[in-house]
Formats: sequence, C-alpha cells, structure tokens
Amino acid sequence: MGFLGILLGLGLLVLFAYRGWSVLLLAPIAALIAAFFSGEPLLANWTQTFMVGAAGFIGQFFPLFLLGALFGKVMEDSGSVSAIADFMTAKLGAQRAILAVVLAGAIVTYGGVSLFVALFVLAPMAEALFRGADIPRRLMPAAIALGTFTFTMMALPGTPAIQNAIPMPFFGTTLFAAPGLGIIASAIMLGFGLWWLARAEAGARLRKEGFSGDTMLPKHRLADPALRERAATAREFDPAEIERGHLSLDLPPVILAGLPLMLVIVVNLTLSVVVLPRINFDFLTEERWGETSFAAVSGVWSVAVALIVAIVATILMNRSRLPRLRDTLDAGANASVLPIFSVASLVGFGAVIAALPSFTLVRDWVLSIGGGPLVSLAVATNILAALTGSASGGLTIALDALGATYLSRALELNIDRELLHRVAVMSAGTLDSLPHSGAVVTLLSVCGATPKESYRDIIMVAIVGALLALAVVILLGSIVGSF
Repeated sequence: MGFLGILLGLGLLVLFAYRGWSVLLLAPIAALIAAFFSGEPLLANWTQTFMVGAAGFIGQFFPLFLLGALFGKVMEDSGSVSAIADFMTAKLGAQRAILAVVLAGAIVTYGGVSLFVALFVLAPMAEALFRGADIPRRLMPAAIALGTFTFTMMALPGTPAIQNAIPMPFFGTTLFAAPGLGIIASAIMLGFGLWWLARAEAGARLRKEGFSGDTMLPKHRLADPALRERAATAREFDPAEIERGHLSLDLPPVILAGLPLMLVIVVNLTLSVVVLPRINFDFLTEERWGETSFAAVSGVWSVAVALIVAIVATILMNRSRLPRLRDTLDAGANASVLPIFSVASLVGFGAVIAALPSFTLVRDWVLSIGGGPLVSLAVATNILAALTGSASGGLTIALDALGATYLSRALELNIDRELLHRVAVMSAGTLDSLPHSGAVVTLLSVCGATPKESYRDIIMVAIVGALLALAVVILLGSIVGSF
C-alpha cells in the first residue's frame, strides 16, 4: 500500500501541475496522500518533514534565486540584453539567422541572465531574422531552446544556472566541476543541434515552406495563471514580473552590455579557485554556523558574490537608463519568490517520499541499475526531472534522497565527485524538456507556435542532443575519469 501511495501522490502531482494548478498547493497534498497510504502520521509529515525539506532548500538557494532574478531584470531594463541581441543580428544577419539566435541565447544565459528574461528579447529577434530569411516560424522555438535550454544550462563550466549550483553542497564541488567533460558535452549539444536545424531549414526550402503567421503573443499573455504556474517550477524568474519595471529604449554599447556577463564568470572563477580556498573557514564547524563545511557553502558564496558584483556594475554603467531603479529592483526581487517556493515545495514532497518506509523499494531499484553509480544517478535524475517537469526540482529531490549514497559509492569506486556533479546536472537538463515543462510551454507561447508544429525539433535539439552528450560524458568519465 505504501508504494501505491507514492505512485498515486506522484501521479496526482504531475497531472494537476500539467493543468496549471499551483505546486504550492499540490505538493503538500500529494505528500500527505503518500504518507496516508503508508500509515504514517500526516501532520508530522507536513510540518516536520515536508516543511523542513522545503525550508532547507530555501535556506541554501534563495540567495541565488534572488540575485539571479535581480540580475536578469537589471540586464533587461537597462537594455543590455537587447543590445547583445541587436549586435548578433547585425553581425550575422538573416543569412545566418539560426546561428545568430542560438549564439545570442547562449551568450546571455551563460552570463547569468534568467531564461525567461532572455526569451522575451530573443523571440522578437528570432522573428525578425526568420522573417527576413524566410525560415519557417516553427523552427524558432528549437533555435532559442538550443541556445538557452541546453549546454549553457548544464554543461559549460562555470555556468551560473541554478541547476549547476544545486549539486555543490551535496558533493562539495563548484560550478566549474569537470570542465573538460563539460566543454566536450557542450560541443556535442551545439554541433548536433545546429546540424539538425540546418537540416530542417534545408528541408523547408526544398518544400518551399517559408515564414508565415501573425506576430507573437503580447507579453501580458505570459501572466496567464496556468502558464505562470508551470513556468514557476522551471526557472528562477516569475514571468509575470517581465512587464513590470521600465525598459530602456536607449541601448548601451555592446561592450558595456556584455561586461556584466563576463564579470559573473570571472569573479566566480577567481573566488572559487584563488580567493576563498586561501581563507580559513574552520569556524563553520561551530554550532552557530550550522556545523557545516567550507566545501558545502563555497560554491554558493562564489556565485552570490559574482552576481552582486555584476548587478552593481550594471547599475553603475547604466544609471541613466534605469530611471525607475526601485521598480526594476522590486520586480526582480518579486520574480524570485514564486519560483523558489514552487521548487522548494517539490523538494518538500521529495523529502516526505524519501522518509516513507516503502521508499526503500524505490531506492533499491534505482541503486540496482547496471552500469554503476553514474548510470544509476543519470536514470534517477532523468526520471524525476521528467515527472516534475523541473530540472531543479527533480535534481534536488534525487540528491536529497540519494546524494549521500551516490557520493559514498562513487568514492569507494574512485569516481571523482566532480564527475558526479556534471552527470547529475546534465541528467536533470534532458527530460525536463517534455511537453508539460513550464519552460517549453512558455517558449512556445512567446514564439506563437504550437507543440504540433515545433515540438519535434525541440525534442531533437534539447533532448536527443543532450542525451547523446550525457552518454559521451558517462562513457569518457568511466574510462579516463574527470577532467
């Protein structure tokens, strides 16, 4: 009965979340259903297990959600994201429309701009380029997804995406874990995706299929409650806050626009490799600091400081372009609240499930998967990310429940913890792009496309290419280790 309760609770969570119900409501209900079928105390599971798990996630990662959303909003309102998009448009032009969209998306998201902020700039850019090049609109979502959903989220070393940050306290790693493997994986995803899109474009030209359709949906449609609830579990920015603040029409020079993105990477790398390791943080073992370790917090600290530096630099360089700075900062701060609580609710649900006696069946099955801990971790994270439609939610649930076990087994087998980190992040970023994913739903909406028209190409660039890269990383890591 306990295992049936787990399946029922998870099934209800997935079903109603797909229909746009709030995860804040669904997650505790689903957790209590699972606890009820296991004969466990309901109120204790809610307040002592669910809430403790959710609060733990918020305590660890709210600084990154807050700062990431603030940075994205400041970059958007200052016109910096638009300046970078315009620069790529001018340099590559309609003759290389797909490449321009992919690279523009990659640059801004690798620099720390939230996906949803990037979407609202990239979609108009893509529409103009695709219309000029007479490329079908249906390929727009896949081109944007390739530059924003894939290698810059989960493979490029140093990417400040929240998914890349989540394994750090579990494995004692940094955002730059397994850099060589990350670069190889990125090259595979980018190369495969561009090949597929070029093939699709060539096929469309042979069929004389060109650009068609009305202009894109207006921004205010993205505050639709059902769409907003789905999107909230996908990334760290509430799309309802996009239209708030004040968007500058005076765009900064592209060098100034790109400088904050560079600062995020450079400051993070400097702190992670040079500065923080030379400071004595032995005091962290004291009870007043949570009896933690430097390895468990250093990664989050590095990213947080890097984002603060980038936010301050963006404001100072664009003060005249941010006449309503308080509104911009308020919108950015508010944009972080719903996502952090939505993902935390998924984590609370996972904490309840992991604490149930019947979860041992699930754990034993996952750990018995052949291929060792890397394959087992990949399968478990893929499944959870697919079911929840959230890379961050699925990844945290997997690591909360089994992270310590995977680390212990990996160390016994002399598997580098950095390899575990990279496999975990890449596994979370593959099947999270199924049709019920908030990121996919939002992407299709801003592009004015339908799943029937565009989803096959999204599958190829965001799932097939990512799975191929994941398989290569696991194979190389198993043979030569982490590098």
